[in-house]
Amino acid sequence: MSAPLISLSWTDHVTGRQGFLVVDRLVRGVSSGGLRMRAGCTLDEVTGLARGMTMKEALHYNPEGHYIPLGGAKGGIDCDPRDPEAYDVLVRYLRAMRPHIESFWTTGEDLGLTQDIVDRAAAEAGLLSSVQAVYPLLDNEKAARRRLTDAFAIEVDGIGLDELVGGCGVAESVLAALDRAGVGHRGTRVSLQGLGTMGGATARFLSRAGLSVVAVADVLGTIANEQGLDVDALLAARDTHGTVDRSALRPGDRQLPADAWLAADAEVLVPAAVSYAVNTGNQHRVTARWIVEAANMPVLPDAEVLLAARGVIVLPDVVVNSGTNAWWWWTLFGDIGADADEAFAYTRRSMRALIDQVLARAEAEGSTPRAAAHAIVADRLPVIAERYGWYR
Repeated sequence: MSAPLISLSWTDHVTGRQGFLVVDRLVRGVSSGGLRMRAGCTLDEVTGLARGMTMKEALHYNPEGHYIPLGGAKGGIDCDPRDPEAYDVLVRYLRAMRPHIESFWTTGEDLGLTQDIVDRAAAEAGLLSSVQAVYPLLDNEKAARRRLTDAFAIEVDGIGLDELVGGCGVAESVLAALDRAGVGHRGTRVSLQGLGTMGGATARFLSRAGLSVVAVADVLGTIANEQGLDVDALLAARDTHGTVDRSALRPGDRQLPADAWLAADAEVLVPAAVSYAVNTGNQHRVTARWIVEAANMPVLPDAEVLLAARGVIVLPDVVVNSGTNAWWWWTLFGDIGADADEAFAYTRRSMRALIDQVLARAEAEGSTPRAAAHAIVADRLPVIAERYGWYR
């Protein structure tokens, strides 16, 4: 693995908190990757995420499409998003990173932040948009920006389309894996860590596909019900950070320790909250057949080796949670319009094709899905570089 193109550390002069920006590579002079905020965020973490973004972009390369993959990047701030000072730290970070955002880094919501907060802070920091670096690459900037604005204004059942497309992609990844294995949807049990933007949307789509969500974990602990949780009621009872109001629980719902989701009696585990959730010390508790990585880097490499030896299939984050990033660009570049049905259909079709390709290659080569995804990226990056260049 080569070193990233750019690696920056920033210290907030008011609070002393640190922030980071890593650009793994540029394609046509631009990179793409969200901005996360969490206590304990590190430069190494952001570096790994930036490399993952390069892979996500390459995996969605379609030479027939309008959307042309960008390079990979990531931003991170070591601060609890619930801290009263968090928003001001965010504004100062964006102000410090303004030259990079204006020139070559397109960013948006990630762990700990929502897009409306990023947009508000970006405006306060003097930025036109968090994705303005991509504007010069658009055929019709005005129409493209209007299309994206209209798409972000769409709500489905009171939830923003931008909050749903990522979960739609994760859910379709699960369904594609089940279909490939000949496992029926109805009654297949799912345990999720996290009921925020990604986890909540994933739970919504899976439950509507007939799967049974039997456990959900948030910062207060795990909520479990062997007969299946009322997903819609839990979604309605959560706050902006994905924490569920326990007064909304039904008599049959049990409250368990925070890590109980990992050992739930379920066929599918979906870590959709924090990185490094599954490690060598707890992987033995997993009884599920599939772990589907909705969060970034939730399964540590050494743990994945042990899981693979036990026959547990890990569908990697670079594939599974790539739908949100791709939806932004499909919409902005004009592959799809500002329409929820079109967005969901395009996301499902694209994610299913990608999962099928990854699993087929893994089976053919006797490798893990992650190794197969890496191999596909290794094939595509030289093609992208040859056609578009790394920097121009």
